[in-house]
Amino acid sequence: MVYVTAVHLSGGSSHEHISEVRWVNSDTGVSAKSTTEEMVEWLAQDGNDAQVGGDDGPVDVVVVSPEHGAPYLRTEADGDPTDNLLALPTF
Repeated sequence: MVYVTAVHLSGGSSHEHISEVRWVNSDTGVSAKSTTEEMVEWLAQDGNDAQVGGDDGPVDVVVVSPEHGAPYLRTEADGDPTDNLLALPTF
């Protein structure tokens, strides 16, 4: 499982402004950073999932594809959007 551990914001403070994420693969121990575009492409591949640790357990990272603008990342718990990504440390 891949866990997002930190975010980099550019030009604002909302989910749409997350430009990079740091992550760690809990199975392999590999950690790195990816642009939002890279993470969106990776999540689009079958079998790839990412999560953020939450107070009540892990929360899924999902891709939001707005009608206008680029896709962006946010978290979702039980079908409800959450702010777990914005609560992570920034870099």
